[in-house]
Amino acid sequence: MQTFDIKRGHFKNIEGEKLKELVIDVFGEAEEKDERIEASWGALKKLAVWTDGKLLFVDTEMNPGTDDATALKTIQNYNAFMERATGFNAKQRRNREKKKVTGKA
Repeated sequence: MQTFDIKRGHFKNIEGEKLKELVIDVFGEAEEKDERIEASWGALKKLAVWTDGKLLFVDTEMNPGTDDATALKTIQNYNAFMERATGFNAKQRRNREKKKVTGKA
């Protein structure tokens, strides 16, 4: 499981049912289980996302036997979802995580 910061002022885009709507928009379908939104798509056997109002929690399980084209499309969709959910692109998310670990960017 990973946690991600949500850009200031961006939480309104994923609060309530909006997070489930975003998962459906990106991955086609989703269901709620134990206050989490779950989906599977492409190389993602399972994607579970939820929030506490300040952070986005993401738990993934991958299918290692996926072909390269499916894996690439899955990564693209995952990154698109994460950018829309957090307000940060992949590079910004990486830099924020790096800063948390090292204390500097």
